[in-house]
Amino acid sequence: MKIAFTTSGKTWRDPIDIRFGRAKGFFIVDSDTDETSFIDNYDNTEASQGAGTGAASMLVNNGVKEIVTGKIGPKAAAVFKKSGIKVWGGIGYASIIEAYERYKKGNLTEQIL
Repeated sequence: MKIAFTTSGKTWRDPIDIRFGRAKGFFIVDSDTDETSFIDNYDNTEASQGAGTGAASMLVNNGVKEIVTGKIGPKAAAVFKKSGIKVWGGIGYASIIEAYERYKKGNLTEQIL
């Protein structure tokens, strides 16, 4: 299953970006294989409006099933709710590997969409 982490970098040690729609990109982890990839979010970071919905649609189209982030707006949340995607929020400041370990241990809070 693909899990997306909002981030400003491309490695396990890079920090979670607490913003969703304007994060630099998304570090993707396949929880079945631990394979990773990165999806650049440049187009949405430069958008005058709709950054969250644009980013959400991009992740849905890339087969992501869960999101780990700091905060997500209501319009992006609506996209995820419609698509049946879980959002784990309030992560705060942590590296991607720290957030992934917390995810695997069940130590994140699911956002009610």
